[in-house]
Amino acid sequence: MMKSITFKDRSVPIFYPPGQEEAVRLLPDKLREYELDFDFRKRWKRITSVHISRDVAIFQYNDGTKLYLEVC
Repeated sequence: MMKSITFKDRSVPIFYPPGQEEAVRLLPDKLREYELDFDFRKRWKRITSVHISRDVAIFQYNDGTKLYLEVC
């Protein structure tokens, strides 16, 4: 399934399998924790998509690298 998330006026698509709606629902709360983290906000500009796998959000950068963030 696909949805999108907006953080700092930029939307990014979220891809997740059925049954992972809880992790998708918790992701905006997790991102709010990083709202004052300048380094994360700088990296957010390079993120092209987010994939949810179990309780982990996998942020895909435009250069192919990934950032793993535990959501739950």
